[in-house]
This record gives sequence, structure tokens and C-alpha cells, in this order.
Amino acid sequence: MPRPRKLRQVCGMPLVDRFTPQTAGDELREPVVLTIDQFETIRLIDYEMLTQEECAKYMNVARTTVQAIYQQARQGIARALVEGRPLIIAGGEYQLCEQRNVGPGRCRHQGHAYRRGFLRKE
Repeated sequence: MPRPRKLRQVCGMPLVDRFTPQTAGDELREPVVLTIDQFETIRLIDYEMLTQEECAKYMNVARTTVQAIYQQARQGIARALVEGRPLIIAGGEYQLCEQRNVGPGRCRHQGHAYRRGFLRKE
């Protein structure tokens, strides 16, 4: 029997969860779905400038797991951009951080403070 999958730690939902090309008819193309945990990996590595190791610690998973999630996220984003497909951010295997409501737009999960205004209120 395989080991149960670990939920990835996420400290907030994105402010915007859908991007659509502005050319006529492209909104009818099949969208690319980026999961919440893939979005969190992109956010932590590319936006917050964390290493894959720091990201793994933050999300409570192995570095190799982060590497795989990051690669899948980049491929999805590239496909949406190159093929002009809508991009939807939804789903995935994640759990919201219990420490995310420390202050407005802030989370102190593992000592990291999120940039103000990033997190959507739920």
C-alpha cells in the first residue's frame, strides 16, 4: 500500500485566479490549469526569491517534490503563454497555513512575512 500523499502548505490564495488572452476567440480555447500548490511554488521561488530548499521547508515537503511541482508549473505557464490559452489557478493537494491571519496581508509561517496586499481574504 503506497504512503498517503502529504498536503503542501500554502499560506494564502492568489488575488487573481484567472488570466485570459485579449485576442478574440482565445477565451474559448481549453484553459491551462495551474494548481494552488504550483502557484505557491512559483510565488515562493520566482517572486519571493527563495531557493528550492527554502521553498520545500516552507511548504513542508521534500526538495525533490518542490522541484517536480516547479517544473510542472513552469511548463503550464509556458504552454498558456505560447499557445495563447487561458490560465486558471485552482485545485491541487494543499492545506492553508493556520498562521496566515497574523496581520493584514501577512503570514509568519516558519518566520517568513508575506508582502502586504498579496493574500486574498477568505
